[in-house]
Amino acid sequence: MCEDESHLNRRALLVTGAATALTLGTVSFADDAGAAERRSGQDTRTIRGTLPTGAPDFVYLPVEVPRGVRQIHVAYAYEKPAVPPGTPGNALDIGIFDERGTGLGGRGFRGWSGGARSEFFLRADDATPGYLPGPVRAGRWHIVLGPYTVSPQGLPYEVTITLTYGDPGRTPKPVYPPERARGRGRAWYRGDCHLHTWYSDGRRTPAEIGALARAAGLDFINSSEHNTHSAHAHWSDVAGDDLLVLLGEEVTTRNGHVLALGTEPGTFVDWRYRARDNRFGHYARAIRRAGGLVVPAHPHATCVGCNWKFGFNDADAVEVWNGAYSPEDEVALSEWDNALVAAARGGRRWLPAMGNSDAHRDPDPVGRPQTVVLADELTREAILDGIRAGRSYLAESKAVELSFSAAGGKGAHAGIGERLRVAADDPVTVRLDVKGVPGCVIRFVTDQGVLFTSPAVGPSGTGSAEWRTTASYAAYVRAEVRKPQTAPPQPGPMAALTNPIFLGR
Repeated sequence: MCEDESHLNRRALLVTGAATALTLGTVSFADDAGAAERRSGQDTRTIRGTLPTGAPDFVYLPVEVPRGVRQIHVAYAYEKPAVPPGTPGNALDIGIFDERGTGLGGRGFRGWSGGARSEFFLRADDATPGYLPGPVRAGRWHIVLGPYTVSPQGLPYEVTITLTYGDPGRTPKPVYPPERARGRGRAWYRGDCHLHTWYSDGRRTPAEIGALARAAGLDFINSSEHNTHSAHAHWSDVAGDDLLVLLGEEVTTRNGHVLALGTEPGTFVDWRYRARDNRFGHYARAIRRAGGLVVPAHPHATCVGCNWKFGFNDADAVEVWNGAYSPEDEVALSEWDNALVAAARGGRRWLPAMGNSDAHRDPDPVGRPQTVVLADELTREAILDGIRAGRSYLAESKAVELSFSAAGGKGAHAGIGERLRVAADDPVTVRLDVKGVPGCVIRFVTDQGVLFTSPAVGPSGTGSAEWRTTASYAAYVRAEVRKPQTAPPQPGPMAALTNPIFLGR
């Protein structure tokens, strides 16, 4: 074993550019005659250093990998000293890039586990969840350290790299889930598009997620691991005629998280930038080129780096309900409604709302909430078309069903996400029918605010409400189904929420 004591100020080379990073001194494994004796054994190096407060987002540790390596194994640890209340402590993420380099776009990306694991390995035929199997080729690899937060005392760390020599093995061809399930023709399909397994920081396997999705009455789900697409090849056995599995990623930047929803198999989306770097638009377009949707996740979450700072001009939809309905969701809902007002009055494109569970581990429920999408068939393309068009509503669980429509003019009708084309003063009747919501109240919300609230739905949980208006009075109407208030005057938690119906020419 070779140990190398290092400190950031002695080893680091500052690399400037949009994605500010530091590159440490290179760790070398000798590729000489003496190394041949180890080709059936192992070689280890240990690096120690300290990252100061204010360290850049990413610190790269170059590793010269010689020929004949079968496996690379990396373990790391860092100190977590006590800090005053309200002061962030130490948190250090980790991942790796191969000899193809660390350039933005991820050509050399081989895996990321964030702070979920203290060690990982990769070789041709296998890899730790979160990492991609493949040959360990000779060249300069880079271990990437991500100081998520650094305490006032600094962040002392230790990285141990072990190379195992031998037959490189063969990489199996990945098998991906089909893009079509049996479905029911044109129908409402239930989905949860924000889920985590052990391929990032979740604790469930894909098979366990599949079983829970079926129990929750879901028709489709989306793979959304943090900053890695390594799970894509592990969903084929979970998908079936009754469950469509979409593939994607939760792109977890330091200025917010975004779902790359329903991308082509094997698509990697880079995450090494902040809002000030002006790179998000580039990667949003990359998601769309890969056939996916761009969906900012939990935009008002209070965890470090979770609050969305990239704006919504490049988004296709927005997650306004994440897990158990909370004050953070109430803020996201209010912001979304303000954006609807601006879009309606300015004749601009509007942004549909989504709801997802963001389930990670027991007891996090899968499919609570869920997005219910009207689609022509249960296929990747049709589901994404329905989400993009806003033909959807959000429900707390499979027990909640609703129908929302508007009628007016000469027999004109419109449903969720559509426009009822009527004259400004033509009478319009809006109707909501709902099941599975005992004790809840129905509210109709327009660009003028909440303009109708029903009495509480009876114990059967089945109810309906009608309201009359005109396009001159309401540019759009959307429906909320709220549970009884727990902290008046605040409205009760959400049971269901629809995307809007727009009124007028």
